[in-house]
Amino acid sequence: MSGVVLVPEGPDAGLLWHRGDPFAEERAIAAGQAIVALTNRQVLTVTGDDRLGWLHSLSTGRFDGLPPGQGLNALILSPTGQVRYGLQAVDDGERLWVITDPASSASPDDPAEPAPAIGVPTGLDVQGVGLAEFLDSMRFRMKVQVSPRDDARVLWVGEGIDPADLPAALAPAVDAPLGHGQLVIVAADDVPSPDNPRLAGVWAWEAARVAAGVPRIGIDTDDKTLPNELGLYATELDKGCYTGQETVARVHNVGRPPRRLVRLLLDGSMNRLPAPGDPILLDGEPVGVVGSSAQHFEEGPIALGLVRRAVPVEATLSVDDIAANQEPIVDPDIGLHVKPEPGLRRRLI
Repeated sequence: MSGVVLVPEGPDAGLLWHRGDPFAEERAIAAGQAIVALTNRQVLTVTGDDRLGWLHSLSTGRFDGLPPGQGLNALILSPTGQVRYGLQAVDDGERLWVITDPASSASPDDPAEPAPAIGVPTGLDVQGVGLAEFLDSMRFRMKVQVSPRDDARVLWVGEGIDPADLPAALAPAVDAPLGHGQLVIVAADDVPSPDNPRLAGVWAWEAARVAAGVPRIGIDTDDKTLPNELGLYATELDKGCYTGQETVARVHNVGRPPRRLVRLLLDGSMNRLPAPGDPILLDGEPVGVVGSSAQHFEEGPIALGLVRRAVPVEATLSVDDIAANQEPIVDPDIGLHVKPEPGLRRRLI
């Protein structure tokens, strides 16, 4: 496995980081000519006659009447509207397949046990409440069964990859949060080896995600984050009751989110990236927090951050003594997403 470098720590520890040329891997992802092994993503199945109506009532997604083979992205919120989990899902007619990020987890309600600050992964081993455990606790009398699928793994597959070169899928593919590819669920034993020349690492994947302005729940969010701050909403704001709906609708209709997601264009002469959780400063005063950062093959050093809504869009910011210009992802006046990247679907990851 010459040239293969694995992620040493963090929520992606053990995944392929790069194979010696991360910028070439970024180009391959952008062209839809790569595979990314997201093997730390958790896969669940939900079975039972009530599965779609049940998830419809729990999440921001429109699950009720979801046809087999059609995927969707959804959030699960706290009763007061804060983001707790992100997921992608697809039904095969008999079971609902659910994909979630290990960084995405519930924050505790006990004020004596505060959630970590933004940028600190809030996974199962930190908070003790993963998505499978949470969903299982919400079954009550519903005819549903939640089953973690330790035998399944997730691949992102570029649209230019020949299906004949892929292992058999266990479920219908899910539209990916980045363009030019899909999320494919395969058997754990069928994941390509890290020295497969088609594989791109998470260095390249994360760079593509940050460039597209796609937030990662648990990395680019904290325990106070509202969907409105990220530009992520229900499929339709009037889809029906779900946990946290009142806050989302109120902020959308009569208010503005207290913070907004921005993409930061960092000064490349500093030759370093800020760390998750570093404060974003305006004239020396903290106005936000950095989440993810990356080196992009075209745009150089970039990052995502949450800043106060009132921060002037044209203001030059600073993080870890690195000057940063901001590109708004959420409009500070109306809280709507305003700057999608050309050719990319901006969705939850």
